[in-house]
Amino acid sequence: MNVDQFRAPAVSVVPAASVNPADSVDPADSAVPAVSVVVIVYNDAARLPTAVRSVLDQTLRAVEVVIVDDRSTDGSYEVARRLAAEHPDRVRAFQLPENSGGCGAPRNHGIRQARGDYVLFLDSDDVLERNACRNMLEAAETTGADLVSGLCVRVHVDSRTGKQVKWYPWLYERTRTLESISELPDLLVFDTLSTNKCYRRRFLLDQGLEFPVGIHYEDLLFSARAYVAARRITLIPNRVYDWRVVEKPDNAAAKSISNRRDEIANFTHRMEIHRRVDQLLADNGLLELKFAKDVKWLKHDLMLHLRELPFRDAAYRQEFAALARPYLESIDRAAFDEAEPIHAICAYFLQVSDWDRLLPAVDTLTNRDKISAPLVERDGRVYWCAEHIEEDTFGRHVLDVTELGYHAKPVEQMFLRNALTHYEESGRTIRLAGRITNPLGVIPPGARLTGELEFYARRQGVRLQTFHFPAASVRHEGGTIAWEGSADLAAVRPLGIVDAVWDVRLHLGVDGVRTTTRLTAADPGLLAGRAPVPIRPRLTRLVADRIEPVVSARGHLAFRLVPDKKANELVQRGVHGPAGRFVKSRYRKARTLHEKLTSGDTKIRIYHEVFSRLPVKKGLVVFESHLGRQYSDSPKAIYEEMRRQGLRFEAVWSYAGSPDGFPADATLVRRWSLHYLKALAQAEFWVDNQSYPLKLTKRPQTTYLQTWHGSALKRMGFDEPEWKLKSRAQQAEQQRRLDRFDRFLIRSEHDVRTLARAFRLQERTLLRVGYPRNDALVQAKKREEATGYRERGSLAAELGIPGGRAVLLYAPTFRRHGARHRRFELPFDVERFADEFGYRYVLLVRSHYLNHVVLPPSVRGRVIDVSAHHDVTPLLALADGLITDYSSVMFDYALLDRPMFFYAYDYEEYVHEGRGTYFDLLEHAPGPVVRTQDELHTELGSLEKQVVKYAPARERFVADFGEYDKGCAARDIVDQFFADWRRG
Repeated sequence: MNVDQFRAPAVSVVPAASVNPADSVDPADSAVPAVSVVVIVYNDAARLPTAVRSVLDQTLRAVEVVIVDDRSTDGSYEVARRLAAEHPDRVRAFQLPENSGGCGAPRNHGIRQARGDYVLFLDSDDVLERNACRNMLEAAETTGADLVSGLCVRVHVDSRTGKQVKWYPWLYERTRTLESISELPDLLVFDTLSTNKCYRRRFLLDQGLEFPVGIHYEDLLFSARAYVAARRITLIPNRVYDWRVVEKPDNAAAKSISNRRDEIANFTHRMEIHRRVDQLLADNGLLELKFAKDVKWLKHDLMLHLRELPFRDAAYRQEFAALARPYLESIDRAAFDEAEPIHAICAYFLQVSDWDRLLPAVDTLTNRDKISAPLVERDGRVYWCAEHIEEDTFGRHVLDVTELGYHAKPVEQMFLRNALTHYEESGRTIRLAGRITNPLGVIPPGARLTGELEFYARRQGVRLQTFHFPAASVRHEGGTIAWEGSADLAAVRPLGIVDAVWDVRLHLGVDGVRTTTRLTAADPGLLAGRAPVPIRPRLTRLVADRIEPVVSARGHLAFRLVPDKKANELVQRGVHGPAGRFVKSRYRKARTLHEKLTSGDTKIRIYHEVFSRLPVKKGLVVFESHLGRQYSDSPKAIYEEMRRQGLRFEAVWSYAGSPDGFPADATLVRRWSLHYLKALAQAEFWVDNQSYPLKLTKRPQTTYLQTWHGSALKRMGFDEPEWKLKSRAQQAEQQRRLDRFDRFLIRSEHDVRTLARAFRLQERTLLRVGYPRNDALVQAKKREEATGYRERGSLAAELGIPGGRAVLLYAPTFRRHGARHRRFELPFDVERFADEFGYRYVLLVRSHYLNHVVLPPSVRGRVIDVSAHHDVTPLLALADGLITDYSSVMFDYALLDRPMFFYAYDYEEYVHEGRGTYFDLLEHAPGPVVRTQDELHTELGSLEKQVVKYAPARERFVADFGEYDKGCAARDIVDQFFADWRRG
């Protein structure tokens, strides 16, 4: 049954901290509680009262506390008894006869002692949200659920910024009731906690549900059993449980069970629990849940332990592999495809016991962008390594990393593995050597190589000091780049208090371009037993007079300051006492001030309160295209027309990311920088095609020319469903932002009926001149009609397109693929396309600027990725035919009167499940609309046929959507707004 088919009655929930306990209505203030909260404790006397208080302060009063002490040795049970004595009607305390070593036994005892109709579990170091019991009880009573689950939040107690992370929040976006866990496999797979849930006690007893004893990770098995047995499960979007996270050092004596990954028993227990859960799912015929769980095990559970392998000895690694391999064999191989490539690669190397390649792969697992393998190209595909791909079909599949696009990156965009191979100390000088991975030979043998070591203090957000040392030797050696260098640490002068840790990296120069590497301590034995090196801190040698090598959490070489062993207690008290605290507090205040001055809110305040009081500068124009990502579109066309006419003006272009590709004859400012905000505040004109920052108020003396970036097929602005659902205040705020437009460019009356209406623009705002970016397309068509010849220009030669082949451009619209991944999956087999049409066509692929695409090496020369080109207009002018889906480039390309193909493989989903469209593309498309790759290939058989067949449709399309595009829009705008700026 679909989760949306059963709609439980609305559950009344109480928002956090909104109800006073004294004003709450108790369903029954009797001796029998409605809810029992089982609080388990072991050697946590200091925090136990806070946990219990979070229960006693619940807005639901009919709640009892059942404290179960697991035979503590620190007085926890005495604290529990005192709490019970202080609240005899609400708190009871119990102690197990002997320590059980886990959470299962005390929780089971708590279930047996509970008197309430419902049971919750709370650990002594955590707290319940004030309305947790009330909200979960009401949900259970309203829906009849055996189990109610709410949102858990990880609260990082040690964080100065109050860091809080929601635990799998997508599961708790709304209230919903499940008739079976099969309706939401993610719940069983991801939320394995027992503590953010409320259980009907009779359900626990009838099903014989207890936590396993004598084994860790008991929550995983208990939760799985409860999910499977429950007749009904209700999820509520309310915060119910605060999991208080305290960061402990690696050598802490009391690390939590889940963090003791240096103990092989930890992994043994985890694997045993997974086997029991698998058996449970098999016994209940829930094989689809088993597959989902396998995927999560590959992506999470296994990876947690794999990240630790470089720091473990050979005996640990072998025992770990012996435990993991049988389980890997039991996993459906299709699960490897659901994991990320590096997860699958690491799991495969573990399965085949290839330690030489597994440990470098773990380096990439820990440092996601790092390339730690040499890579190899075979038959137009890129593989992680040459081994295993010939004899093992599955290995060839897993090790295929073509889609990661490594082969398309220049060396300056690569984060290459740099394995430390030598470490030697001589007085204050250390000598280092290493080997840098050279994937696919991206660093050619004849390249000019340079290297520079950099030492820098590790302080997040603030760079205190850096020290540089040139590498003595950088050379090709086999398939790697070998280097040697030394650093005189006498030159490294730390402050000594706020810069206790120093990181090292090597800047590698390749023919004048630079890539940065970190030094991976691949062999921790290199650093074992190394004596600290003397240094001279700036403050005092008694604070720290030596520096010693360490391995960072990510496996990189770092250095840590250590104090003089002879430093007396007085000095140590000074460092950690008032004097030391004073220095540290000054640093923290300086850092806080820096963060405050560079925050978005501060910049907005500076814009309004400082920059907006400066005089507007006559002749200052700020240009921006696609939020600063490109030098392109109509703002570019207007700017170049102003330059062509020789106008006197001061041009400022904003950029986001890199300024490469932006005009050299303009002032370039980074978007959101203070220079950017100052320019906007003083500009006489704003010219852009999307939107300047929404919270910036435009001054009355500034004219905002909004060129926009395309006519609309899909609904926009206030025509979008989500905009209609916003509150009046939100809609009014959005309208104020749109009202900043002084002029809005229109290319057809279709724009008036759609964009202008959707943005609620006044008629006086509309400027019916067409799009300046399209002037080049209109003029290209006129030249072609006049001469009977199509000019290709320099772009074809730049892209290496042979003269005898026609050019097709594939330009799809934006596609969402999750918050993390922007890669656009081509909806057709690009290799098949190249094989069938490569002798006739060159296909240019331009993804939306918010997406990126990866092409396999096998299609080189036949399919070319042109997404990095700022401006699409020259690409449109070059193309002999356009393939698109719903992108607004269709309206621009139609001006050329060339063949157009609409590959609408997801038409129903896009039109009916998205935000809707203004017209039916199937009726108005000036070219064939196809749904499958076979249909597309059929239509691409003859461009000449399409030219004739759809000529009337293209003419109507231009009349409907491009009537004001006459080829002179940029000139008309310059004449209207900037004519007075011509040189006399």
